[in-house]
Amino acid sequence: MIKYFLAFSRISLGLIFLIAGINGYFVILNLEPFIATSPEAMALFEFQYLLIFEKSLEVICGLLLLINRFVPLALSILSPIIVNILLLHIFLDHSLLMLAILLVILHGFMLFCYRKNFIGIFEK
Repeated sequence: MIKYFLAFSRISLGLIFLIAGINGYFVILNLEPFIATSPEAMALFEFQYLLIFEKSLEVICGLLLLINRFVPLALSILSPIIVNILLLHIFLDHSLLMLAILLVILHGFMLFCYRKNFIGIFEK
């Protein structure tokens, strides 16, 4: 059962970040994004290079999760992004708060399942 939920979590996170990253490129190119982006979220990206960098990381990590390669690396790269998404939706834009909470739950579960890969960080 856990194996199936782990695969569901990996694929769900991969799809969410791949789609969100590609959607960000539409915003960068001044095209109409296929998922509306809130002005509060876009205000955080005053400098366009930061948006390009973050959306590129989302696409790369989404692909890594979908192809099931370097999953611990993708999880560690996505950790600060997910925390930022959660804080944004708690304090500025409540519209997608449930999605942010879902991201935290899926990500937390995956971190728990891959905890052996991260144990070295906490060793003395």
